[in-house]
Amino acid sequence: MKKTIPTFKTDKEAQDFVDAADLAEFDLSGGPPVQFEFEPKSAHVNMRVPKPLLDAVKERAKRRGIPYTRFIRLLMERAVSASEKPRR
Repeated sequence: MKKTIPTFKTDKEAQDFVDAADLAEFDLSGGPPVQFEFEPKSAHVNMRVPKPLLDAVKERAKRRGIPYTRFIRLLMERAVSASEKPRR
């Protein structure tokens, strides 16, 4: 039986684990599908938002241990993926 992946609080913890672990020993079947993160970043977005909203986004990203721009991409990916699911 394969080992389960531990939970990480930050990207750094996860990166350190991946750098040191033999991932063939772990069950990777439970991970969420990632559609866009591995594609090259070839487009730019420039938008104006209220400062309190940006501050809230930055704080939420900080709590997750990721840069706020990656957090925004994650939110965009979730929104696109959710809209592709059929509604009943």
